[in-house]
Amino acid sequence: MHFQPKLFETLRNYSKAQFYKDLMAGVIVGIVALPLAIAFGIASGVSPEQGLYTAVIAGFIISFLGGSRVQIGGPTGAFIVIVYGIVQEFGITGLAVATIIAGIMLIAMGLLRLGSVIKFIPYPVVVGFTSGIAMTIFATQIKDLTGMNIDSVPADFIPKWGVYAQNISSIDPASLLIGIGSILIISLTPRFTKKIPGSLIAIVLMTLIVYFLREKLGFTSIETIGDRFSINASLPTASAPSITFDMVQTLMPAAFTIAILGAIESLLSATVADGVTGDRHHSNTELIAQGVANIITPIFGGIPATGAIARTMTNINNGGRTPVAGIIHAVVLLLILLFLGDLTKHIPMACLAGVLVIVAYNMSEWRTFKNLLKGQKSDVAVLVATFLLTVIFDLTIAIEIGLLLALVLFLRRISESTQISIFKHDVDKQEYIEGNTEAERLTLPKGVEVYEIEGPFFFGVANKFEETMKQLGDKPKVRIIRMRKVPFMDSTGIRNLESLIKLSKKDKTLILLSGVNEQVGELLRKSGVEEDLGAENILHNIEAALERASKLCSKK
Repeated sequence: MHFQPKLFETLRNYSKAQFYKDLMAGVIVGIVALPLAIAFGIASGVSPEQGLYTAVIAGFIISFLGGSRVQIGGPTGAFIVIVYGIVQEFGITGLAVATIIAGIMLIAMGLLRLGSVIKFIPYPVVVGFTSGIAMTIFATQIKDLTGMNIDSVPADFIPKWGVYAQNISSIDPASLLIGIGSILIISLTPRFTKKIPGSLIAIVLMTLIVYFLREKLGFTSIETIGDRFSINASLPTASAPSITFDMVQTLMPAAFTIAILGAIESLLSATVADGVTGDRHHSNTELIAQGVANIITPIFGGIPATGAIARTMTNINNGGRTPVAGIIHAVVLLLILLFLGDLTKHIPMACLAGVLVIVAYNMSEWRTFKNLLKGQKSDVAVLVATFLLTVIFDLTIAIEIGLLLALVLFLRRISESTQISIFKHDVDKQEYIEGNTEAERLTLPKGVEVYEIEGPFFFGVANKFEETMKQLGDKPKVRIIRMRKVPFMDSTGIRNLESLIKLSKKDKTLILLSGVNEQVGELLRKSGVEEDLGAENILHNIEAALERASKLCSKK
């Protein structure tokens, strides 16, 4: 395995000028990551400092070992739904175990060089569950955004809205104004400055306003982080969870979802960054780094982490071009946690909810979703199914069924594109050339038929070929199977070919193969088909096959 962290590549020609750029970018990204790490931690059902621990530890490891120059790692909105569900059902220990298992899976993906394969997950699946996660995040923030007085909010999407409807009269106007004000500040800030993040301005400004309202005017109805959590502004202590076989079995589906989600988001973020910087990331190295981060972080109380597109782009836009910027971002967050962590207790929950509403909006990709609805019916089916399953049921189920549905529809398209043609009188002479329309025709000897397969000969097509043979029911003296346009075969195709050879021997029909490429020919040799059929009956082209068929017919 070629494990090559980008940090060690970039340090070979590192300069003082680049360090100053990375320092500035790292400080800015660290400040940007602060409110997000706190908000993601709380929304995921854990404490605010656990979100910060994740941003510090995972952010450092991903930058130190990662395969991208500019990737910024940490907790992200994509994990909120799955993490919250695990915490509610299995507790913090269950979350730690699931995250460690996911980390092991990510390392295995990297070692098996699956980095390039992950990129081929169908786009409608990615958009479907991303939009579904955004909708779910938005639904989870309504209580804090409006200041509703609700003891317990259901985990499921539809019952959640039923509870909101029943408690609409308990909305706190002051909290609602803080939430809406935060959304407006975050939305309007980019019009005035792109250097200072709107989320930071909103949190600082709203925290000061709420502090004044609570201390001077007695508005105690506005809930803050300190009302709900006890902030531990200190270094985390290591505590490895005890892992049992039963826990691994139970948490395996959730861990698989974390691993797939982490792989997709991190590689998508790295790919977007490559498009801006002109660099090329090492996808398998990146997966290994993500895996290591997700094994170590939960031991220190953290939650799942991956590459964060928004923070990565902030890093790039502020001059960060090496992993040093990501390491500095982690150090900045650690210093804020140690020296200013106690001040976070004054941040209003409605403001954090406003931050997450904006995160959900940016994640929703509603324009892309709308455009995909105008596409092919199969893509629309995958998109809508993944979206609805994510929102109504569970992210794990959504990813599994979405991928399965996309795979089935893909195989259907491939099988439909593979054609089986039958020739009984003449056949074109020319071997396959793209755009060939005026091929010379060859006359077939009496008792010879040619069957041509155009496309992959895999399990979806093999049965189609077998059905075609059965429907014909005729028994020619020689049957030539022309395979010049077959790029590959699978075990089902081999099995059907073996069955055809056996049946043909009973009917005293000779089988010849024509135009077999090198890859398919090697498979025929390894599977024993060549030995069963006879090497002399596998010909390079149609002319040679017809010549042998003619001789065999005359001998008969």
